[in-house]
Amino acid sequence: MDKEVYIKIEGRVQGIGFRYWAVKTAENIGGISGWVRNAPDGSVEILMSGEEEKIDAMILACHKGPPLSRVDRVSFIIGRVSSFLPPIEEGKFIRVW
Repeated sequence: MDKEVYIKIEGRVQGIGFRYWAVKTAENIGGISGWVRNAPDGSVEILMSGEEEKIDAMILACHKGPPLSRVDRVSFIIGRVSSFLPPIEEGKFIRVW
């Protein structure tokens, strides 16, 4: 069953390679489409879709993050924050802005 989630990761998550790490982690898990971006408030946001078990694995990985990060909180965003955010492209997980 496919699942789509939009999450926000807070803590020390910008300026330490979190977006690059997220792209590589999604590639390693496989079967995840979506994007990752730095948000204006200092958090990182990820919109992703894929098989439920793969999405769950990515969410668990985001609770730890890359070595230089400090993840204080991972929360789910309900709905779209802005219509300017890009849609998910099937088969791609990319960094945006």
